[in-house]
Amino acid sequence: MRTETYALYLAYHDPRVPWPAKVWTALVVGYALSPLDLIPDFVPILGYVDDLILVPLGILLALKMIPADVLRECRKKASDELEQKKPANWIAGGIVLTIWLLALVLVLLIAARTLGTWFD
Repeated sequence: MRTETYALYLAYHDPRVPWPAKVWTALVVGYALSPLDLIPDFVPILGYVDDLILVPLGILLALKMIPADVLRECRKKASDELEQKKPANWIAGGIVLTIWLLALVLVLLIAARTLGTWFD
């Protein structure tokens, strides 16, 4: 799964990949690498649904959207690079974390506004 996720990351940067596949791939890779889950892992049973079902299905769909020749090249490159060293992209991690934090702030603001109107 790690190699496939990294191959998707590499495919995202390939100009031969159509833009809908790039958007979907960015969402899937961002979610797969994100430290936050849609359903937190501590929730009994449902906590692992996204890790066991949603992420693999998202990856499968992204793989089907990418041209076969591009995917083959990216898989080879991902495999080679992962054997040599562990890739680290702190910028991408920071962007993902920032997006999740902004989403949390937005949810909190909406909740505060909604609760505020209920008590007026």
